[in-house]
Amino acid sequence: MPADSRIHITDLEAAINHWRHRSPADAAGGAALCEELVALAEVYARLVYQRQDSIAEDDMPPDAMFAWLDWYDTTMDTPCIAICSTSQGDATCKGCGRSFGEVQDWLELSPVQKRAVWRRITIEGTALRFTRYKERAGG
Repeated sequence: MPADSRIHITDLEAAINHWRHRSPADAAGGAALCEELVALAEVYARLVYQRQDSIAEDDMPPDAMFAWLDWYDTTMDTPCIAICSTSQGDATCKGCGRSFGEVQDWLELSPVQKRAVWRRITIEGTALRFTRYKERAGG
């Protein structure tokens, strides 16, 4: 299970882009940004200024967290590709890259913890989800 609950800056960028597309600024009437976009941008700017790549879930302002969770709801929940080797005794699933504990506890993980797992397995890129499975699927 993830050691801590942190939101990575790349997820903030994705949430900012989500809100930019969902609620674009009106160029004709001024460049006013929606409240959700402003909340996320303030957190993003603080991370950049402090040269940090993530923020603790508990440190996210409520309005920014609401905006981030709205984006999160548009993402794929589970990395499972229905090739689960943890059911065969593997400590790490060859299909999705999650640990046995992550597979077992997935429904209890918070959105922030799930995104941390997604980030780790994407960076590792060793699971079938990211290699041969993708090639077989024509991707």
